[in-house]
Amino acid sequence: MSKLRFIFRLKIHAGKLDEFKAVAAALLAMVQEQGRHTLEYEWFLNGDQTECVVLETFADSDALLTHADMVAAQAGRLFALCDMQDLWLCGEPSPAVLQRAAAFAPRQYSF
Repeated sequence: MSKLRFIFRLKIHAGKLDEFKAVAAALLAMVQEQGRHTLEYEWFLNGDQTECVVLETFADSDALLTHADMVAAQAGRLFALCDMQDLWLCGEPSPAVLQRAAAFAPRQYSF
């Protein structure tokens, strides 16, 4: 099985919720328009809107890398507004995906 899933848990910086939501909306629109190999891209806020969980599922490693290139500029803006608390990488990623994700130190889970 080549499908990959990323699960992020993000802590939104105090006073940055509205800006976070605007950047998230831009990312969602971009992926809806251009991310044809992104199978799932969903964002969820907790009750007090201080944390966000992002679910991303890709057809394969190439689709994930294409997605990463597409959202890179907006992701930089997003990570100025929040801190990554957790990152899980599920599936069998290619060496290129592992290298690209290494800076985020994901917990990796195989099928």
